[in-house]
Amino acid sequence: MLKTVIAIIISALFTENFVMVKFYGCCPFLGVSKKTDTALGMGIAVTFVMGIASMATYAAYTYLLVPFGLEYLQTILFILIIAGLVQFVELFIKKSMPPLYNALGIYLPLITTNCAVLSVTLLNVEKSYNFILSLLYGVFAGLGFTLAIVLMAGIREQLDESAMPQSFRGFPAALITAGLMALAFMGFSGLSF
Repeated sequence: MLKTVIAIIISALFTENFVMVKFYGCCPFLGVSKKTDTALGMGIAVTFVMGIASMATYAAYTYLLVPFGLEYLQTILFILIIAGLVQFVELFIKKSMPPLYNALGIYLPLITTNCAVLSVTLLNVEKSYNFILSLLYGVFAGLGFTLAIVLMAGIREQLDESAMPQSFRGFPAALITAGLMALAFMGFSGLSF
């Protein structure tokens, strides 16, 4: 069991990182990674949604869909659950942290359509994880997303201060950086347990 837990943690953070290896969730990754504090806020929100969505979708799949033979409805049900959770997170951030809410802008409600959040719930079912492993995978996949977006934000902040040709400034530099980061994360693919 311990070996399984360690393998899930390492794979979710590094070897199968949702943004850097699987390329899920690139829209908020590129859109919100201009400032470190905003990127951290988005990462925490995504981690929270992934963790709660993993628990909720596990329960819905196991206790609602499977007993009634409705497994084919999992994608629709999972999207509805995620949309509800994102609405809750959005209202919470709007009330408790208005500056973060304003900084995240349109990217906060877009967590609903973030394919990383949906894919973690679908992968939990595909890999037949139990409740605890589903939660663990969801949380560490979110932390892997947070790691990638915060690293990207730190690099982009440094790039804004550096001298480079005008044609590379902004989004072109971000894309080149994302590609180099993806190569670095793919270097972890040799890790196995």
